Amino acid sequence: MKSFKFLFALCCISFMVSCGADDDICDSGEGTPRMKFSFLNVQTEKERTLDSLYVAVDYGSGKVQLGGEANIASRIIPLRVDDSPYTDIYFRTTNLGAESRVRVNYTTKSVYVSPGCGIKKTYENLNSVLTTSANAPVKALKDGQNFIENEDKTNLYLLF
Repeated sequence: MKSFKFLFALCCISFMVSCGADDDICDSGEGTPRMKFSFLNVQTEKERTLDSLYVAVDYGSGKVQLGGEANIASRIIPLRVDDSPYTDIYFRTTNLGAESRVRVNYTTKSVYVSPGCGIKKTYENLNSVLTTSANAPVKALKDGQNFIENEDKTNLYLLF
């Protein structure tokens, strides 16, 4: 009888401890949003699909290769989440080819989401500067939405 009471009490306690709120896991897209890039034809300024695109990003400790994708119409890239006012992004159309550097300048704002997600950053006042050489793939930039709250709208168009 004593063991039955002990087992019953143990089950009740473990049941109460295991109950938690639904916001324990941040899986509904409430994290820090990434920047969306789309591609345009330099002559017509119409959207285009690239045969291949390779991207590298400098997050403050050197370039990190994000890899390449084939037949791509847009790319979503995470920006720095430290207190830096810019992120350098490098674009190539071939794996070992010439690259174009795009410096994305912004101001950040921190927003509390939930206990599970914590704080996310939003980016405002986006402006970009293209550093390119004669044979670099990106020829010009065209601004899109100048803030990042989600990943739905294009923030910057790259003209190839």
